[in-house]
Amino acid sequence: MNFEIDEKLSAKLDTINQFVQEKLFPIENEIIYSDYFEVEPRIKALRDEVKKMGLWAPHIPQSIGGSGENLMQLGLMSEILGQSPLGHLVFGCQAPDAGNIELLHMFGSDEQKERWMLPLANGDIRSCFGMTEPATAGSNPTLLEATAELDGDEWVINAHKWFTSAADGAAFCIAMVVTNPNAAKHERASMIIVPTDTPGYKMVRNIQIMGEAGSGFYSHAEVKMENCRVPASNLIGEAGSGFKLAQERLGPGRIHHCMRWLGICRRAMNEMIDYVKIRKITDKYALANMQAIQNWIAESQAEIESARTLVLQTAWKIENIGFEKAKTDVSMIKYHTAGVLQKVVDRSIQAHGGLGVTDDKILAYFFRHERAARIYDGPDEVHKMVVARQLLK
Repeated sequence: MNFEIDEKLSAKLDTINQFVQEKLFPIENEIIYSDYFEVEPRIKALRDEVKKMGLWAPHIPQSIGGSGENLMQLGLMSEILGQSPLGHLVFGCQAPDAGNIELLHMFGSDEQKERWMLPLANGDIRSCFGMTEPATAGSNPTLLEATAELDGDEWVINAHKWFTSAADGAAFCIAMVVTNPNAAKHERASMIIVPTDTPGYKMVRNIQIMGEAGSGFYSHAEVKMENCRVPASNLIGEAGSGFKLAQERLGPGRIHHCMRWLGICRRAMNEMIDYVKIRKITDKYALANMQAIQNWIAESQAEIESARTLVLQTAWKIENIGFEKAKTDVSMIKYHTAGVLQKVVDRSIQAHGGLGVTDDKILAYFFRHERAARIYDGPDEVHKMVVARQLLK
């Protein structure tokens, strides 16, 4: 198991890190607290720079416009991009678009790839993914109430979704809906492309996350589909394969998530270190002289490095022995890294005092939006149960 980085990748990571720190850090607050559609031209200009650098969309093959990194390389890039809320968006590998592109690339028809995947891969349009529902447990997609009935050569879809991230301004939604209610529980649902201009499709609202609703890419919407009619050809893969496709989409994606969280941890840690060295608490002493602060820094460093090693080991396993044999590891990194993220960001906020809870620093944004890390992609408790059951066998 060799995690050594070659010179070419090391240089690429240095270039990305320099871009993120010099181009993205200074403008974060201007972008994330503005109306997304007003600042979209600025985002596009930054994306054009990334494309010229040959670093666009590292998660997808070069044949469809990406830079084609493997899972380990992508993880290391995600760690750097995660330092800024703008990172993945500007480099074209943001969720949910990244997962939707991969899904269409693996299972989409030629028509679906041409109409939806290629414009999405190029950053010309955005998409959303509709799985979670208000009335059913998000941790168990076999309980979905959304339905799609085949009527001639059209699917008639009725669904109520929420936390449909980035639905505001998306060109299409990949909706997970029940197409065969009488089938086995893991074969009931399918994934269907629903253009957002389809009659009956309605974005109800951008849901406030701890008081912040956001817009465009930085939003999580409630969506309703009432008698939405889409062509039968909008089905992705085979009818009844929705659960399998969801696993394909979410599984390796947890590596990206965890490495992004570690990038946030590193940013929070660096912000803490920089601040405690200059913040005076007496005429002679800065916060950095306090043992409690030193303990936070030491504990955070150990937790970040241990989580990082576990995530990279899991990425190595997925690439070398397959996702199926790494499932327990994937669950472990999900809850362990999410827990480390919350502790490190919280310590950094505490070290900053009152400044930490203001939007003058990026920490409050991370705290609001990443508290959900312990919930989405399966609550921590579900993943712990998976690991414990495996060990108990």
